[in-house]
Amino acid sequence: MKYFGMPLGMWLLYKQSFRDNLVSVLSFSDTEADETIKSAKPRYKKIIGELPEFEKEDRFKINIVNCAMFSAVILSMKEKPTVEAITAYYAKAMTILSTRWFCRQAGKKKFSVSDISEMKATAELKAADRNPYSWNMEFIDYGDGSGYEARFTKCGICTLMKELGIYEFVPAMCHLDYTMSDMGGTSKFSRKYTLASGGPYCDCGYKKK
Repeated sequence: MKYFGMPLGMWLLYKQSFRDNLVSVLSFSDTEADETIKSAKPRYKKIIGELPEFEKEDRFKINIVNCAMFSAVILSMKEKPTVEAITAYYAKAMTILSTRWFCRQAGKKKFSVSDISEMKATAELKAADRNPYSWNMEFIDYGDGSGYEARFTKCGICTLMKELGIYEFVPAMCHLDYTMSDMGGTSKFSRKYTLASGGPYCDCGYKKK
């Protein structure tokens, strides 16, 4: 995957928040935070450079780019925090104004005809059959007009973070689904299983508020 384009844009957008929350959430000193982010950038570029290009129709490229950035920061820490601490850190680092705006816009079209159509197309694509760093999902309509479930049987985040030796921190990324749904304002998110915790799949349930 090429670094210039979306990966570079995501780094520029989030690097300050990732740095500042090392201090405010994980109690790093300013020097430690600066050193961590400085070390994370070349790691991030290396991870991105070793990933395959995603198909044009694959909507999950942004997810793996986020994962690469988060992973690079974790790998640059001299001491790894607990999963609980990393979860709080990642949620705070990601909820900048741009993310809030994006989630509100996505929330406005949640459950619309176009949203349902995009979800069905993603389910049919089965991109992870060709790219292990992407996702395969099933679309399950609740049938009563209350919402739907996206059920994932293959997960690019699990693949990448396992390869990088930081698989235990996958739940921190999983938890962001709740945060983003809350910011969208139109759906209530629910989940019973995750692949990272040994479940048969990751279920992402969205019910209309």
